[in-house]
Amino acid sequence: MAGGGQIVETRTIEMVSESERHGVPFNQFTLWFSANLQITAVVDGALSIVFGAEALTAIIGLLIGNILGGIVMALHSAQGPRLGLPQMISSRAQFGVKGATLPLILVVIMYLGFAATGTVLSGQAINLMFGVSHPAFGIVAFGLLTAVVAIVGYRLIHTVGRIASIVSIVGFGYLAIRLFSLYDISQAFGQKPFSVASLLLTVALGAGWQLTFAPYVADYSRYLPSNTKNSSTFLNTLLGSVIGAQLAMTFGVLVAALGATFLKNQVGFMGELAGPALAVVVYLAIVGGKLTVNCLNAYGGFMTMLTTVSSFSNQRSVSQAARIVYILLFIFVSMAIALWASADFLSSFKNFVLLLLAVFVPWSAINLVDYYLISKERVDIPALYDPNGRYGAYNWVALGCYVLGILVQIPFLNQALYQGPISKMLDDADISWIVGLAVTSVVYYALARNTQSVPAETIKPAAASEA
Repeated sequence: MAGGGQIVETRTIEMVSESERHGVPFNQFTLWFSANLQITAVVDGALSIVFGAEALTAIIGLLIGNILGGIVMALHSAQGPRLGLPQMISSRAQFGVKGATLPLILVVIMYLGFAATGTVLSGQAINLMFGVSHPAFGIVAFGLLTAVVAIVGYRLIHTVGRIASIVSIVGFGYLAIRLFSLYDISQAFGQKPFSVASLLLTVALGAGWQLTFAPYVADYSRYLPSNTKNSSTFLNTLLGSVIGAQLAMTFGVLVAALGATFLKNQVGFMGELAGPALAVVVYLAIVGGKLTVNCLNAYGGFMTMLTTVSSFSNQRSVSQAARIVYILLFIFVSMAIALWASADFLSSFKNFVLLLLAVFVPWSAINLVDYYLISKERVDIPALYDPNGRYGAYNWVALGCYVLGILVQIPFLNQALYQGPISKMLDDADISWIVGLAVTSVVYYALARNTQSVPAETIKPAAASEA
């Protein structure tokens, strides 16, 4: 998006020049609040009850997880104004220009998974609004809506986020009033005994939710002026994301603990709870909240795909037509997955989130340790596009630490496909992500602090430095 105010964004993986910077940190609050106060986060909260937690334990555990994961996620967001780069381009400083492809492939899978689940739920809401029974109608309609917003790009995504924040507050506020008036909320608590394992599971669900935003959070702060305070970007992102997620997840805990029919028909239950007169408003809130985060997935997904391809083609930017093709391809694939998975949504969602947590914790640890402790926010930006430059094609120290960070979690995992021996010794508790974060951070810092090539100050492309 040029400084002249073009409607359709033109920037892709290149640095945003100072003349194009705009906006205020509060835009990060509204964007991430709306991206979290939405129905998939409600499902995430409900899953804590499904998998054995008591309601109060679940609410406390989710809050701890949201705060811990939110801190890591918001530290990534603070990189945006300083570098003016998409998040995954900046990770080339740690992994190498081509080496960053490994986590990039996993990021694309994540985007597709979340886009598909969001499309399933939004498609159901659209079908209920229009009285259509075939799932393809709502899924395709929502996919087309996502495509329009994602193609227009950054400004429209933020605008949708601000509108969705208001709609979500109204919709979920009304649902909360209805829930408290129709159910005895006290019955949700004390149904099961407290256990450390269930607490740690809910912490992991909250942290995993927040950490899945980490690979693209800087994409939406990179247009802020470069003199924006780190603390302002950090706090607005953190508060918006944590407050939005915690409100939605707490609602999910309550409806699941009360034995409501939400788990069998998530969207339909919310419409029934609202009542015939205002069901459409709630469906709009569901679609609005999912539209925000689905556009983040589509927008981040196309840039991640482009980052992967460009690492081997040495491209620094692409044409507008190519940008649109990447976005449409991503949305088409996510709709196909949604149509295939719509009948079995809930059973796979918990394992999907926890698997992503295991994969992205080591990446986050390496990126943050390098940026804040080793490089101290100094990056050679032109070298991020040159496999023969400062960062090289592959950084085997970072790649080795990344693989180590995943492997070290295996004995601590407790998932449907596999439970590690240490998890069994801990009464089914899953602390794998904590172990992965700690081990990766310490090992990478020890190995990279004397080997990583760090410029004396941030080096910018000449064109991007112009005011």
